[in-house]
Amino acid sequence: DVQLQASGGGLVQAGGSLRLSCAASGITFDNYAIGWFRQAPGKEREGVSSIRISDGSTYYADSVKGRFTISSDNAKTTVYLQMNNLRPEDTAVYYCAANQLPYDLESEDFGSWGQGTQVTVSS
Repeated sequence: DVQLQASGGGLVQAGGSLRLSCAASGITFDNYAIGWFRQAPGKEREGVSSIRISDGSTYYADSVKGRFTISSDNAKTTVYLQMNNLRPEDTAVYYCAANQLPYDLESEDFGSWGQGTQVTVSS
């Protein structure tokens, strides 16, 4: 079974940084795409960023381009989301998800989901 464990959320002031981690198990890591999504109260889920582990291809939503960086550590089967210059509008529960390749990185139809981690950015 695919298991995804997201962590690293917290409370940070605007302009600050956080690094989220998504530890994956039960999969052949480099055969997958891993994505980060977020959902704020009263809003629809939004795709944030995703990465194709096999070749490192990445996707970013326009709202986070230039501020967030997604990366992977194949030895640890973990994907990171480095979030810099955080804004209050980044406040949400962040989820990671996985899908076996081939997979369109801009798709939001990931097959496996982990639990969320709360990110709160104060103004």
